[in-house]
Amino acid sequence: MSDLTPQSETPTPTTDKITQAARETIYLCNFRVSVDGEWLCLRELNDISLTPDPEPVHEDPKDPIAIERLNLMNMAKLSIKGLIESALNLGRTLDSDYAPLQQFFVVMEHCLKHGLKTKKTFLGQNKSFWGPLELVEKLTPEAGEITASVKDLPGLKTPLGRGRAWLRLALMQKKLSDYMKTIINRKDLLSEFYEPNALMMEEEGAVIAGLLVGLNVIDANLCMKGEDLDSQVGVIDFSMYLKDGGHSSKSVEGDGQITAILDQKNYVEELNRHLSASVNNLQAKVDALEKSNTKLTEELAVANNRIITLQEDVERVKEESSYQLESRKALRSDSAADGQALGETRKQLKEETLLRLDVEKELEVQIGMKQEMELSMKMLEKDVCEKQDALVELRQQLEDLRAINQQLMHKSQSADASSKQKSEIIVRMEEKINQMSGTIKQLETSDKHLAKQARNLNSAAGKLLQQ
Repeated sequence: MSDLTPQSETPTPTTDKITQAARETIYLCNFRVSVDGEWLCLRELNDISLTPDPEPVHEDPKDPIAIERLNLMNMAKLSIKGLIESALNLGRTLDSDYAPLQQFFVVMEHCLKHGLKTKKTFLGQNKSFWGPLELVEKLTPEAGEITASVKDLPGLKTPLGRGRAWLRLALMQKKLSDYMKTIINRKDLLSEFYEPNALMMEEEGAVIAGLLVGLNVIDANLCMKGEDLDSQVGVIDFSMYLKDGGHSSKSVEGDGQITAILDQKNYVEELNRHLSASVNNLQAKVDALEKSNTKLTEELAVANNRIITLQEDVERVKEESSYQLESRKALRSDSAADGQALGETRKQLKEETLLRLDVEKELEVQIGMKQEMELSMKMLEKDVCEKQDALVELRQQLEDLRAINQQLMHKSQSADASSKQKSEIIVRMEEKINQMSGTIKQLETSDKHLAKQARNLNSAAGKLLQQ
């Protein structure tokens, strides 16, 4: 790494920025990342120097920061495209162990870290992209749920871990593209966290935000409770995207076209089966939610009864306490011989006071449980309504598909009937042709007879004329 440090004794601010960028993304500066078809090409840049010469040269050196931005954008393109294609081929919900998904988060992390300003704290220098992601909550109120969930996750101790958890939650909600576009459009706020030539401040950031829209077609279910997001090392695995020499993009496109043509044959039936399975699954989930809703309603009723009982106990304790206080006042006016009884009364009063405090604490606990149960009931009702709406939409799609199938059947039946009618017409025409050929043969024979008779008559007429 010593080769990358400036050789001049008095470094300038530009030199410090270039050196810091080189230390963080050296592998992105030594090579140019370009896209060849569907593959990645790394070309070594021998003419790029990360340490500027003490004396300026006549030719302007290429900007390493711009090269980093271009490389990161190309890596993001390949990562997003590979993730979408592999997810669609996989045909199931993605989890945290899926390698293309892990590489996508690593690339996004590098994109968000590019050009971050260093903030000095009492613990030292700190560079984290959690600050820019927190802006989304201010610009888009619906993103507050993600931020609150990230802050409530146990085990996250660093801003880096919270930023990684935020990216995963936004991907699961299929809102990552919208949130990225929101913060990229507010460069006046991003300038507090990024350098002017950072990826998020240039047009490459807007391109990446547009590419993220394609991720809305995949489903991901990521569990982050047992995952150590604070200490993970994010390294881009270039081997997943390097081009093979014997690979031909044209053959891949041809195979893809053939596969697409073959898949179109059973498209309607497969979609029908998938929708039927989805309808059955949603119906089962709705039934389970209704059962859980009934159970929670019963538990809520029990909790209400318990609260009423506790309130009655509190009132009884208050009455007993007031009675003890009145008896205590009466005992004060008595003689010193009643001191022992007064002590017993005080002891009973303390016990009743402690009992009252315990009852009040239990009442507060029960009230808190009641509030939590009411909140869970509201969430369940909302979830049930959403599932019912989705079920209605799926049923409507299923009915549309059935109508399309019926139309296709009617068309096939009409085509069969028309083909039968045409075959019958052809048979009739053949019969008429046979009849006409017989008639023509008869006419030819009669014509021959007539000609023969005419010759006979001509010969007879000649003989008569000679006589």
